[in-house]
Amino acid sequence: MCAFTWLLLLLLLQEAKGDSGDGVDPEEVVAVLHESISLPLEIPPKEEVENIIWSSHKSLATVVPGKEGHPATIMVINPHYQGRVSFLDPSYSLHISNLSWEDSGLYQAQVNLRTSQTSTMQQYNLHVYRRLSEPQITVNFEISGEGACNMSLVCSVEKAGMDVTYSWLSSGDSAYTSHEGPVLSTSWRPEDNALSYTCRASNPVSNVSSHPIPAGSFCADPNYASEKPSTAFCLLAKGLLVLLLLVILATVLWVIRAQKRREMPRMKKLMRNRMKLRKKAKPASSPA
Repeated sequence: MCAFTWLLLLLLLQEAKGDSGDGVDPEEVVAVLHESISLPLEIPPKEEVENIIWSSHKSLATVVPGKEGHPATIMVINPHYQGRVSFLDPSYSLHISNLSWEDSGLYQAQVNLRTSQTSTMQQYNLHVYRRLSEPQITVNFEISGEGACNMSLVCSVEKAGMDVTYSWLSSGDSAYTSHEGPVLSTSWRPEDNALSYTCRASNPVSNVSSHPIPAGSFCADPNYASEKPSTAFCLLAKGLLVLLLLVILATVLWVIRAQKRREMPRMKKLMRNRMKLRKKAKPASSPA
C-alpha cells in the first residue's frame, strides 16, 4: 500500500523535471481488433531509469524498475487496461492484449532518468482495425436497344470499418485492367471477349479478394443464365408454397364441415328423445 501511495505522489512530482523530446511526431502503429500489440520503448544507453510513466488520454501505468535482481514495481492506474497490459523486460515496452476500438489513440511513455535528472518522451499513435471478410458483389444489369449489356457491380464488405479501399481487376485473354472504387460500371456484348471481374478490398491490416464474376453469365442470351433462373426458381418455390398452404386450409375446412354434417342427424335424434322424456315426466292433472 505504501508503494502505491508513493507512486501516486511520483506522478505529481514529475512535472518539476526537465523534459526532452517535445515536438517529435508520434510513431504510427497499426493493430488488429481482438489481437495484441507491443509499443517498443527505447531506454537511453548508460542511463539509470528512475521510473517510466505510460499514459493514454490519462495516466495508464507507472513502472519503477527493480534493483539488484528484484522485480519492478508496476501500478496500472486506468481500469480500462486492467488485466490486459504487461511490460516487457528489459525496456518495459507496453504490451496490450485483446484490443478494442477504444484502445485507439495517442500513447506516450515518459522515461525519467535518475542520473541526469531529465526525462525523455516517446509517443505512439495507435490505430485499431478489423480484419476484412471476403467481399460480396451485387450485380445489376440491363440490355440496351443496341444489344449491349450494361452492368453495375457494387462491392461491399460486412463491418468494414474505416480506411477501406476498393479496387477492381478485370481479366480476359491474358489482358488485365484495374479500376478504383467500390462501384464498377461497364458494358458487354456477346461478340466481346469473355471478361471476369474481381473486387479487392484492403485496409492497413488485411487485403482480401472476391470470387471472379464472369460478365457473360449475366448477359448472354437467351435468359441471362446466371441471374434469371435463380430468380424464377425463387418465385416458383414461393408460388408452390402458397398453393400448398391453400390446399391444406381447404382440406381442413372440408373435414370440419363433413364432421358437422355427420353429427347433425344424431343431435336431432337426441333432442327428440329428450322432448319425449320430458312429456312423460309431467304428472297427470287431477279432476276438479
